[in-house]
Amino acid sequence: MPLKIVLKPGEKVVINQAVLQNGREKSEIIVQNKASILRERDIMTEKQANSPSKRIYFVVQMIYMFPAKDREYQDRFHKFSREFVGAAPSALPLVMDIGKQIAVGDVYGALKLCRKLIKYEDEVVRHAAK
Repeated sequence: MPLKIVLKPGEKVVINQAVLQNGREKSEIIVQNKASILRERDIMTEKQANSPSKRIYFVVQMIYMFPAKDREYQDRFHKFSREFVGAAPSALPLVMDIGKQIAVGDVYGALKLCRKLIKYEDEVVRHAAK
């Protein structure tokens, strides 16, 4: 099923490791086949991965964008996941769901769950600060 991506002026998108930047006007791209796609706003740099949940997001993003290095990033995913669950055991179901999505090949779905994990971590930190 084709995927329509609407890009704002100057917005970037990564498709299969190629960075595309839109020109001066809004435009649409129709992706006709399976591809690894991330919008600029969804990309996290390693420097931005400054919390346990964000480190998990970053390595899942790398699994998604660089499948040839899948094993290396999966090892890091497992390490970061164990550390996260060790500190916040209540996150185990969500972290397990992320791992399951990766295992069945739905890495983009795992990324979406990672966004929930980041929100969860923020809530836990806010609650602990009270």
